[in-house]
Amino acid sequence: MTQSKSRITAIGTYVPAKILSNADLEKLVDTSDEWIVQRTGMRERRIAEPDQFVSDLAVEAVNDMVRRYGVEVKDADMILVATSTPDYSFPSTASRVQAKLGIQSTGALDLNAACAGFTYALQLADGLITSGIYRKVIVVGAETLSKITDYTDRTTCVLFGDGAGAVLVERDDESPAFIASISGTFGEGGIHLYKTALSERMDGQELKSGCLVQNGREIYKWAVRNIPEGMRVLLERGNMSAEEVDWFVPHSANLRMIEAICERGPVPMDRTLTSVEYRGNTSAASIPLALQLAVDEGRLHAGHHVLLYGFGGGMTYAGSLLRWTI
Repeated sequence: MTQSKSRITAIGTYVPAKILSNADLEKLVDTSDEWIVQRTGMRERRIAEPDQFVSDLAVEAVNDMVRRYGVEVKDADMILVATSTPDYSFPSTASRVQAKLGIQSTGALDLNAACAGFTYALQLADGLITSGIYRKVIVVGAETLSKITDYTDRTTCVLFGDGAGAVLVERDDESPAFIASISGTFGEGGIHLYKTALSERMDGQELKSGCLVQNGREIYKWAVRNIPEGMRVLLERGNMSAEEVDWFVPHSANLRMIEAICERGPVPMDRTLTSVEYRGNTSAASIPLALQLAVDEGRLHAGHHVLLYGFGGGMTYAGSLLRWTI
């Protein structure tokens, strides 16, 4: 069991108003609502406006958290933003969030672990607080994947959407909530999901420059082969049985992938939370979006044990077992 000294005290989310439906995609590429639902479980995804960027979505998610729970964020010690689609290479998205929120004195750091980013950021926040360095950390997972999606590629454009989720992690010596963590990387699989920046070669291979590129078949095989075993290791580290887990919250990559993971893993589909159907794949934002949907629907309650598991580009993964406390 971990010696954590922190817990999540608030959550908020934001998605843009614009909806991209399966019917809309039928007008862009050779696809159909039936084909998309059958293979991905997705019906809609939200799309940011041309002048709306990740920092804008992140700020809206933090403001939503403040409205919902009445928490104070002006005294936050650190802002962690997990994203693969920052406004700029630099300054960091976190520093833009700091400026827009008007927090006068706080650290600000971006974290790029693709679809595992939010869970990694949670682990980092818990570590910073448990070590005694900080007492209050804002953690945000936010993406504008529509801005790097090729809408002529029928294999990827049906998948991705935009959104943001934020949580507040605070020190609590009496009722800490982080139980166990796991993380790892299969870096040799990076060629299967990438977006070029300065280099257009990886491990001797030429890359397609510009938009996001994904080999869905290879990612599916990697996730279904590795995530169930990772979940078992995480439960063992937390000295918990699968039956004690109220909710499994994986990265909402693709509903069919999640179903396959649940078939092979320790927690069944009927105890799994996703945001995939009406949000699509929102990478680092997908887990907090799923948590918020479950709170709003009255399914996730204080005292529930949740197993979060992010995985994706890198190929990297991060899982956290925690007690929900809000």
